[in-house]
Amino acid sequence: MARKYFGTDGIRGRTNQAPMTAEIAMKVGQAAGAHFLRGAHRHRVVIGKDTRLSGYMVESALVAGFTSVGMDVVMVGPMPTPAVALLTRSMRADLGVMISASHNPFADNGIKLFGPDGYKLSDADELAIEALLDGTPTLAPAEQIGRARRVEDARGRYIHAAKLTFPDNLRLDGLRVVVDCANGAAYQVAPSALWELGADVIALGVTPNGTNINERTGSTDPAALRAKVLETRADIGIALDGDADRLIVVDDRGTIVDGDQLMALIGVSWHRRGLLRGGGVVATVMSNLGLERHLEAQGLTLHRTNVGDRYVVEAMRAGGYNVGGEQSGHIIMTDYATTGDGLVAALQVLAALVSEGKPASKLLRQFEPLPQLLKNVRFAGGQPLDDAGVQKTIAAAEERLVGTGRLLIRKSGTEPLIRVMAEGEDEALVSEVVEEVCQAVRRAAA
Repeated sequence: MARKYFGTDGIRGRTNQAPMTAEIAMKVGQAAGAHFLRGAHRHRVVIGKDTRLSGYMVESALVAGFTSVGMDVVMVGPMPTPAVALLTRSMRADLGVMISASHNPFADNGIKLFGPDGYKLSDADELAIEALLDGTPTLAPAEQIGRARRVEDARGRYIHAAKLTFPDNLRLDGLRVVVDCANGAAYQVAPSALWELGADVIALGVTPNGTNINERTGSTDPAALRAKVLETRADIGIALDGDADRLIVVDDRGTIVDGDQLMALIGVSWHRRGLLRGGGVVATVMSNLGLERHLEAQGLTLHRTNVGDRYVVEAMRAGGYNVGGEQSGHIIMTDYATTGDGLVAALQVLAALVSEGKPASKLLRQFEPLPQLLKNVRFAGGQPLDDAGVQKTIAAAEERLVGTGRLLIRKSGTEPLIRVMAEGEDEALVSEVVEEVCQAVRRAAA
């Protein structure tokens, strides 16, 4: 069934344009609330958000929608996405909502929904909510309209939970850590948690003003973090994205470390300690072939999924894995969280750094990645991948990479982008085929 509202990670778009309008947000609250009104108990939804200016508007509209169908609302303010998932479970809520467009610019926003178990909704639940969105909602009788309140200690609850994932016998004393919070949801909790564990914390991206989230900061643009690590001679740098479910690291020499290297570190470390389940790690088709070869050398497997952390989580739950993620920095450890958690993943990296006693530049280079290049082509509309010229160029590129690499073309589920990725042993060839395909897509999209 075709989706009208939900993409690969909830509902997302430019604010005040469909589907991210106040009107649709209120309808989402009514539809999702109605779908989860199960049983005779008093129903509850937890709503968190990042620091975007539009968060106030979307939050108010969702509150109106949920309360109008009889669901009580608990608002926790700016909080990481994994914190909302955690609080949904711990507060015994029927539903959790995160208002965020993750790593997107401030003008975008989104609505992510979590079930009572803290996991993102299944396709079946999303389709059921979509079916209700354009209908007429069943409003609650006047005496059964929901109530709304704010919880002031939510940050402390999440910080405590995150710190519990750090080994009891370790501390971060003497470790200089630069943390870049992208002027986003973790701007308070991440520096606080690191400081409480003993680190010497240098914080960047902790002055949100509603419009500077992800702006030349955070995991999608770690240049400022890299500069600060080198300037302060820090031991490591940690970059989160706008809703703090991603992690990118900068080592002590200024080298940027992606999610593939972090999954290798955590997966192999847990395997040696007898903590890894499933016999391997789950990652997406975007992860480097070097990761797969590295895990195989350790007797482990790499199970690949479609792009999107929700698909990684589904595969982890189905196969009994407890470590997975994406090259982009979503690191999922189901022993601790139901979704990607940048802070918790960072604490696992820091624990390895302390226990191994090695500099980050030695520890985090787990394998030699194959040359890989990803380029994005923005398009205004239509289906450029259906163009005959594009398909012919893709086929030719795949033929050139046979036996030495691979080509992956996909349409973004959250932005009007065509993503073109190639990987192989010949770096020059990889660059050539990516540019050829991008040019063909640009011509078709013109």
